[in-house]
Amino acid sequence: MNLRYVLFLACTAATGGLLFGFDIAIISGAGPFLARHFELGDFGLGVAFSSLLFGCALGAAFAGRASDRYGRRIVLLWIAVLFALTSVATAVAWDFPSFLAARFIGGLAVGAVSLVSPMYIAEVAPAAVRGRLGALYQMSIVTGILVSYCINYLLHDIGADNWRWMFATGVLPSVVFFVLLLRAPETPRFLFLAGRRDEARRVMERIGDAPNEVSSAGAIPAATRGSWRDVFQPGVRRAVFVGFWLAILIHFSGINTVIDYAPMIFQSAGWDLDAALLSTFVVGLANFAFTLVSFWTIDRYGRRPLYIVGSLGMAVALAALTISVLLGQFTGLLALVLILGYLAFFASCIGPVFWTLLPEILPTHVRGTAMTVPVLTQWVANAIVVLLFPAALNQLGEAPTFAILGAVSLAQALFAWRFVPETRNRTLEQIEKFWRG
Repeated sequence: MNLRYVLFLACTAATGGLLFGFDIAIISGAGPFLARHFELGDFGLGVAFSSLLFGCALGAAFAGRASDRYGRRIVLLWIAVLFALTSVATAVAWDFPSFLAARFIGGLAVGAVSLVSPMYIAEVAPAAVRGRLGALYQMSIVTGILVSYCINYLLHDIGADNWRWMFATGVLPSVVFFVLLLRAPETPRFLFLAGRRDEARRVMERIGDAPNEVSSAGAIPAATRGSWRDVFQPGVRRAVFVGFWLAILIHFSGINTVIDYAPMIFQSAGWDLDAALLSTFVVGLANFAFTLVSFWTIDRYGRRPLYIVGSLGMAVALAALTISVLLGQFTGLLALVLILGYLAFFASCIGPVFWTLLPEILPTHVRGTAMTVPVLTQWVANAIVVLLFPAALNQLGEAPTFAILGAVSLAQALFAWRFVPETRNRTLEQIEKFWRG
């Protein structure tokens, strides 16, 4: 295996995850200032936060078919351009509707990259390291979140237009992503589908895939890109079913409410805005640190055990948060500790496995199209949760809100135990045979 080249390709595609994390989290620190600037209430703030996510759903809906038609790399190049343009557009927004429009269009890029980047990594990664390289994508997401938290804290007191500078900083990583992609090839699996077999074999040989992987990938017939009818065939339908429900459960168990609304949660626990923003940065550091754990576990223990353990740990942490509210002990420090516990289980188990598992379980000839179902679903679920969370926290109260998220986390553990297969150390073609068996 040419580890250096494989890492370059994985890091290049994973840079899309950094932009993903940056765009979804930069608004967490900008939110209080946006609310003041545009005079927003709970619902208006929810719309401001979720506008990106509804764009993400639309971007994911189109990216799968586009990547099957034009290739993974070409779609990623256009995504990088869109990231840069919408970072500028959001920063110069002159009123609330123009801000929402810029965020929505930026969401097209985020939604598309969330589908294509992990698919690119899965299609270039040898089976022995595919889990760790898939975790690299999640690592890039949390790095983007951490960077945005740091920028939010550093810029929060520079003046009334601080939120504009927060969004404008997204241009730099967008340019880096574009430049890296210019040096990366198309994935070998797509090249086989496109009938460019010699080119595909050259890429796989440069990667250093094992002979059995080259031969199994080489068995992919050309011109068999999947249609929507193929997505619902028996050999594919079960995999899509698993991806669909995992996509719903991952967001209804609350992760993006913590990422996006951490300052609001800490303020409800009694901290002032400066302390809440600093605590949010601590959350970002913990998210980054615990994601590192997945590099040593995902290819050692497998996807399914991590998903079950992580979900149960999240459920326990949310139950503890619920009890702390009911006992009147939901104070800043205790809230921070329990949220960090929740985040530890998500970051070390759920997040990396989710983005690794989705492209693994879907057959190559329909991967781009079939990925649309779980990725579109997770963005819609994400948008709904983020839209409703401020009202839920302020009207239902902390205890019922945390209790609902905890119940979903428990359901996620049960679903993984019952339906999720183990994909560790299997080639993509072997996993495809499992669904047909």
